[in-house]
Amino acid sequence: MKLDYTIYVDAKPEKVWEALVTSEGTRAAFFSTELKSTLENGASFEYVGPGNNGDNTVHLYGVIEAVEPSKKLTYIEHPGPSYRDNHAELTSRVTFELTEEGSTTKLTLVNDQWSDNHPSFENSRGAWPMILSGIKTWCETGKKLDFGW
Repeated sequence: MKLDYTIYVDAKPEKVWEALVTSEGTRAAFFSTELKSTLENGASFEYVGPGNNGDNTVHLYGVIEAVEPSKKLTYIEHPGPSYRDNHAELTSRVTFELTEEGSTTKLTLVNDQWSDNHPSFENSRGAWPMILSGIKTWCETGKKLDFGW
């Protein structure tokens, strides 16, 4: 199982990187969550924000596999504890690659290496286009998309 998306953002890779790793960027693009991590290979991470357990709900957590600022971010993720009782057994890998092409950034997202019978695959199929649209909108306009929820 693999989810693979490519979009082009009218911004430099440094700005797209901000959308992926800064509090302002992730709150705008990743459903009001913040990425909490030192962003070092082997470091832990969490996406934390409003949810089932209040404002500090852990939506995803895991380990950073690769970091190349403004170029690549790869991590192994688990769904947050409030979503699945067996969250620690459920994993997938997420890779963002940024390539400068003229005045734009080619942003490729691959979500693969899903553990067997991972129940979040279909949710992710729907969520990634929303997140990528949020990244593009924030980078190009500074605004956050309103999905009406």
